[in-house]
Amino acid sequence: MKTLKKVVLFICLIVTVSRLAAQSKHSEEMVVPLSEPGKPVTLEAHLMKGWIKVVGYEGKEVIVQVFMDSTKERDEDEDRDDDSKGMKRIGSTGGMDVRADEDNNTVRISTSEQNKLIGLTIKVPQNTARIDVGTINDGGVTVSDVSGKIEIHNVNGGITATGISGSVVANTVNGDVIVKFKSVDASAAMGFSNLNGKIDVTLPADTKANFKLKCQRGEMFTDFDIDVDKTRPKVETKNEDHFHQIKIDDWVLGKINGGGSELVMESQFGSIYIRKAK
Repeated sequence: MKTLKKVVLFICLIVTVSRLAAQSKHSEEMVVPLSEPGKPVTLEAHLMKGWIKVVGYEGKEVIVQVFMDSTKERDEDEDRDDDSKGMKRIGSTGGMDVRADEDNNTVRISTSEQNKLIGLTIKVPQNTARIDVGTINDGGVTVSDVSGKIEIHNVNGGITATGISGSVVANTVNGDVIVKFKSVDASAAMGFSNLNGKIDVTLPADTKANFKLKCQRGEMFTDFDIDVDKTRPKVETKNEDHFHQIKIDDWVLGKINGGGSELVMESQFGSIYIRKAK
């Protein structure tokens, strides 16, 4: 029971960022101590509206900087009731809560204000075990200089991950997916997908991988020597009573450096680039 109280009092931090009419941007910072400093960290952070930036650094704490940008608030006349017609808005009296909970080196960051535009810059120790971050509207997600298993999700915004050691799963709907590896976890399967935007992945020259690629309205390029399966595409037909179907599997399969773990890339309206690190 004493341990639980200590976690609540000293580890669970709440920052309230006040929005003032005279401020276009305001930020606050909170430091999250870890239960076992120096050991691998797990980070989870998700927003409904805003951007997230995760940066690896040579430290033993998780540092969260919270930004509130009031210049991107709703339009002056949006949702204005009849009683305020012809009058000027003074400013919002609301606030915002961002919470970071730590438990056994797992840090979970959340906000209770889902419709307010915010930004998070999160510094984590470079020896991360897992990072799971994402946003939905009005912002991109960037991750840099970290190691471990990384999952990045977005809907209306791009994804950029650079200086990565480990594995990445990244998907968005509207935006580019750009990933640059320092080293790759040879045992981990990875996937990159979007609907509108390019997929651009840079891999170490000695990466061993089996590719599964699909690009509906774009093209695919690489400077690796890739061994493409020439038997593709696979065609299946089905004829049952009054039902007739032809199914063409248009995935492109290939290997580099003899093959290895599976790496899937799929873009509907953009091109795919697989680059060899210089």
